[in-house]
Amino acid sequence: MDLHLRLAHWIRTHPRTIDVCLVLAILLLFVLPFAADGVTGYTLIVGVSMALTVPLVWRRSRVVLSAGLVASVSVLQLVTGTEPVAAQFVILITLYTLAAHGPRWAGLGGLGLAVAGTAIGLVRYGAMIGLGPGQPVLTTVPLFLILLFLVESLVLLAWTLGDLSRSRRLAYQALEDRTRRLEVERQQERDLAAADERSHIAREMHDIVAHSLSVIITQADGARYASAQTPELAVRTLGTIAETGRGSLREMRRLLGVLRGDETASTRPLPTLDDVDSLVQSVRRSGVHVACRRTGSPRGDLPPGAELTAYRVIQESLTNVLRHAGAATTAEVVLDHGPRGLGITVDDDGRGAAADPATAGARQGIRGMTERVRLYDGSVAAAPRSGGGYRVEAFIPYTQA
Repeated sequence: MDLHLRLAHWIRTHPRTIDVCLVLAILLLFVLPFAADGVTGYTLIVGVSMALTVPLVWRRSRVVLSAGLVASVSVLQLVTGTEPVAAQFVILITLYTLAAHGPRWAGLGGLGLAVAGTAIGLVRYGAMIGLGPGQPVLTTVPLFLILLFLVESLVLLAWTLGDLSRSRRLAYQALEDRTRRLEVERQQERDLAAADERSHIAREMHDIVAHSLSVIITQADGARYASAQTPELAVRTLGTIAETGRGSLREMRRLLGVLRGDETASTRPLPTLDDVDSLVQSVRRSGVHVACRRTGSPRGDLPPGAELTAYRVIQESLTNVLRHAGAATTAEVVLDHGPRGLGITVDDDGRGAAADPATAGARQGIRGMTERVRLYDGSVAAAPRSGGGYRVEAFIPYTQA
């Protein structure tokens, strides 16, 4: 930090020390010289100067009290006819402080009192400032008006500088308050973003784990039954289980690596619509006959997040088929690129979730699909088919330019 910045900071943080030094400097410069010169009435000069100067010690901590003491001494001088002293200029310092740090009513009241007191003082002590000994002030009106203008200008200048300082301080405080509010708002936004990210991670983890475990469980059951009669089939099934587990582990590591900010984590993109065929192949290896059809041609762009959402909808639907549709099930996935967006339909001819005691698990997955698709202004509908089986329909509109 530069020297002047350190000095400015020290001055702001030690106001009482600065004020005490100011009082001592005024006494040394404007009181002691009169003692050295042997000025008559030195005791009175010292008393009046002390009475005017010492209240400056509290000029910022007790603004109104300090200004009131200085004003009382000045008024008492006018009433008793005590001559002005060299330290009388502390009235300007007091007026500045009152305008800068005191209440508004006190600042305006101090200004009015200083303006009136200055004019009265010029009239009363005119002979001392060269208006002519023994002459009425009104006989030298031009000189009186010039002096009055100059002195009142100093009074107004002191008050104006104090008022400007007050405005600057209030503006600085307003900026500090605004900065604190913005920091609080930024922290709230970060917290909301973190909560949203945790929700996103939870959905991703649910999709990955639910699908992978469903495939693994189905394959493991098949391998158990096939191991006695067809060992070769059991071996292939165990290979599928291992491949599915490794793939899921890779996805979870990548997902958690992004969450941790791990630079060494895999940066392979998350699944998109191009990965649907691989997903269908993995489900086929689990014993479900799945067909995938694509109709139409894209007439707009889907953001990467929307493609991931579409992939997760298909994944969750096929996972529900594995869980609830029963053996020898046939399913069909249709991706229809229409004029307004992508339509997704997943049909199966199994028992469906309606007749399955584990309906709650399927319904939870459907709620997750709905939340995902709504982020992209889409919709999801899922219900048992009238002829048996289950149907999931989703629609995701294209990105609007």
